[in-house]
Amino acid sequence: MHREADLYPPIKAYLEAQGYVVKGEVGAADLVARRGDEEPLIVELKLKPNLTHYHQAVARLALSDLVYIAILKPTGRNARRALRENRVLCRRLGLGFLTVRADGVVEAQCDPGPYAPRRNKGRRAKLLREFDRLSGDPNDGGATRHGIVTAYRQDALRCAMYLAESGAEKGAIVAKATGVKNATTLMRDNHYGWFEKVEKGVYTLSAHGHKGLTDWGDSLS
Repeated sequence: MHREADLYPPIKAYLEAQGYVVKGEVGAADLVARRGDEEPLIVELKLKPNLTHYHQAVARLALSDLVYIAILKPTGRNARRALRENRVLCRRLGLGFLTVRADGVVEAQCDPGPYAPRRNKGRRAKLLREFDRLSGDPNDGGATRHGIVTAYRQDALRCAMYLAESGAEKGAIVAKATGVKNATTLMRDNHYGWFEKVEKGVYTLSAHGHKGLTDWGDSLS
């Protein structure tokens, strides 16, 4: 399947098997189906979804509650994630979501209907913990010049700044001086390559750590 029009025959057959009368290119809609006195079912076709596709489908909600987007079913390593993300977006918008496999089989990923998201208390708590741990507003709503500043990186910066002044020091002393309770573990894990182990429990700042302070030092202001 190489064209949007290639999606039409399998979707038409899929809906006709459910008792619909199907016609293509009716008004502004790619496909319209009727079954008795039920409200019309509208499908907008695209090989791959994009923002315009969603705009078109949402506009059709002024005509019917039964509006679907239909795409060629994605394949490859990111296919499952793409399906999940588009399914969630369709549910959020009250749209249905159909996919067409390369062999012509149509699969309903979700049907139109009101969306009531379930709150994820664990993820909410994690978000609020990160908010409380961040000092200031280092990201200004987006990425900094070197990347996103996390609370974990700020803790690493506190340890690095202390070692830059003190020289090699025990993790317990760094923890007490900086307020970073997990300083020893943080320096041992060394995710950013900023620390070097001198002996058991004692760490110093690496050359990469000095550069890190230059790049990220203003993230604690």
